[in-house]
Amino acid sequence: MEYVLLIYANEPEMQARSEAEWEELYAGYRAFNAAVREAGVFREARRLDYTHSATTQRVRDGQVLTTDGPFAETKEQLAGFYLIDCEDLDAALEWGARLPGARVGSVEVRPVAY
Repeated sequence: MEYVLLIYANEPEMQARSEAEWEELYAGYRAFNAAVREAGVFREARRLDYTHSATTQRVRDGQVLTTDGPFAETKEQLAGFYLIDCEDLDAALEWGARLPGARVGSVEVRPVAY
């Protein structure tokens, strides 16, 4: 079954990280990438650009409303995702807890609907 691991982070905190802090985080992601590939559960992963580059659209009464930025102000913003294929939710939760982003933000584990 496929699960998406949605990685949330506080953008101002992320942008304030030192080069050494970024390297430590990237090292954790390199190790995680190797582990999910070796386990055969990796399907896809992407880091997203910061929310200032986002555009939100809504269609109401036939009118397209477009605004800059994310839909809502939140403490943590969607920073990236992994798509994995696991035996069950428990296995997906184990992978989610291993993500480096879980140590500095949060990870939402959600089944992919078919």
